[in-house]
Amino acid sequence: MDNNAVFSRMRELTDKLNRYGYEYYVLDNPTVSDGEYDALYDELKRLEKETGTIFFDSPTKRVGGEPISSFKKHAHIQRLYSLDKATTTEELDSFFAKIKKAESVEPEYTVEYKFDGLTISITYEDGKFLRATTRGNGVIGEDVTAQVLTIKSYPMTIDTSGIVEVQGEAIIRLSVLEKYNKTAAEPLKNARNAVAGAIRNLDPKVTESRKPEIMFYNVNYISGRSTLSQTEQVEFLKRNGFKVHPFFKICKNEGEVISAINDIKINRKNLDILTDGAVIKVNDIAIRDALGFTDKFPKWTIAFKFEAEEVTTMLKDVLWQVGRTGKLTPLAILDPVELAGATVKKATLNNYGDILRKKVMINSRVLVRRSNEVIPEILGVTEVFDDSKEIVKPDVCPYCGAKLIETGANIFCPNKHCRPRVIAKLTNFACKNGFNIDGFSEMTAGVFFDKFGTEKFSDLFKLKKEDVLALDGFKDLKTANLFRALEKSKTVDFANFIYALGIDNVGKKTAEDLAKTFKTLNNFMSADYDTLVSVSDVGEITAKTISDYFSDEYNVNEVKELLAVGVKINEVKSVSGGIFSGKKFVLTGTLPTYSRDEASKIIVENGGETASSVSKKTDYVLYGESAGSKLEKARELGVKLITEEEFMNMLKK
Repeated sequence: MDNNAVFSRMRELTDKLNRYGYEYYVLDNPTVSDGEYDALYDELKRLEKETGTIFFDSPTKRVGGEPISSFKKHAHIQRLYSLDKATTTEELDSFFAKIKKAESVEPEYTVEYKFDGLTISITYEDGKFLRATTRGNGVIGEDVTAQVLTIKSYPMTIDTSGIVEVQGEAIIRLSVLEKYNKTAAEPLKNARNAVAGAIRNLDPKVTESRKPEIMFYNVNYISGRSTLSQTEQVEFLKRNGFKVHPFFKICKNEGEVISAINDIKINRKNLDILTDGAVIKVNDIAIRDALGFTDKFPKWTIAFKFEAEEVTTMLKDVLWQVGRTGKLTPLAILDPVELAGATVKKATLNNYGDILRKKVMINSRVLVRRSNEVIPEILGVTEVFDDSKEIVKPDVCPYCGAKLIETGANIFCPNKHCRPRVIAKLTNFACKNGFNIDGFSEMTAGVFFDKFGTEKFSDLFKLKKEDVLALDGFKDLKTANLFRALEKSKTVDFANFIYALGIDNVGKKTAEDLAKTFKTLNNFMSADYDTLVSVSDVGEITAKTISDYFSDEYNVNEVKELLAVGVKINEVKSVSGGIFSGKKFVLTGTLPTYSRDEASKIIVENGGETASSVSKKTDYVLYGESAGSKLEKARELGVKLITEEEFMNMLKK
């Protein structure tokens, strides 16, 4: 191959890899596999080494280089102002009133997410990437070019001459942080600190290892051009290949602004990105110019901040809870503190390994996060004191006294008859995703264990009505309803049956995948490890826990006894040629008629399958009221969105 042919191939590879990188990092919609990308990347790297030439926009330049000794300072061409803030509707009304008073009209507004990360400014010169800086004090920032070059959320070249400055927020996705923390020697406390530490780190390899992204939202300067409206700025960013979050609302009045803020407040619980509010901006540039700036911030924009979801408080004690599998989970007892509209008194610590990694101590000040309406989690320690003391790992079960067993970072009580373990097991069995026994609660399980020695699943179906009626709190109607529910639950879908067994690591989605794959109880119980691990979404750990479960004669007998008391399983029938055959659905939000479980069942019965997350392999997203981030992801990937009415029309064809 002559030199011209080599350079032509290098140009072709560079353009291809940049396009594939844009599809993967900006659009979240890759069109080639990792293996295909890696093969092309390796070929380009080899040709660059052989020729000694590296194109300016080569993807091989966007990796972690050698550590630097210090950060240089750079002045921004235009000042990067901070934002005025509102935390109440009254403060937001005041912002609207000031604009109306100044302009005598109600302008058009835009509403976007307020990302909770680190602001980055990128400068281009004659269409080529020049440098990246932090916001700093708004006038001068730190040069973080080496670090930002490891991030793929923006182009190396743009179709604009002169000097251009754009801004975005560097973020780390919560799922990426969670994955990083599982293997990190010292876990990162939260996504905000993680991304700040990744960018403001002298070693670009650290930046690269934490996999940050940048969400762009602002074009601060284009030489020779007047300032752009917010809509024009977003269009410019998208047109030039910058990663822009799909949520962008244009609002004609204050009411639409409030509605958009409420949408963000609802959606943020389902986001994989840390966001702490909404940014409201006047769209029209003439009105912006007329309103102007204060010494600190523009008068035409404001950030509406939500209640904090992270706060510090004192950890006073740790209690150890026993779950259905016997695993002990440490529960932190906290000084009561207000967090996201609730008083928090307890938080989870996951396991003893988590305690060691986070260096949590009794009488230490800890950082607590509350999200998705679940029990808050301790992220780490912010301060220790002279009277802080280590959390002691228990040797025996605090409930039954059995000697504990250690498996990796977890501690287990081996006693199958341990009271809290039995109660958790029975409660899980009776829940909606299991046998769906209406009226059966954790308290009911505790009473039956204490009064009747109810331990096995089948024991529930052997209860006598007259015995239950004799208990305090079990009146005629309540008992009659319970026994009616028990009888009804004896006919159960196969996926619910699998879930009800309480096998470690087998949740609702995995139970559905197992039911769909094996179709009958006999096939499932007789499946070996290699067969189990080949099932979609069943990894090595889950395959082992299933194998171990059915290797235990106690568990096998539990299943046999359930069948003996009259439990009938609706095993999965093979469906071929159904209307949804080969189609993958994701469900989100509240549907008008069906529950999501009911809609999922209809899809499977008609040959389709359901998934928990949206990807390029998703065919349809069936959505209802209060749909979350899955809807945005679908729009971003171009996945077809359907309402329940459209879904029902498809069934009629």
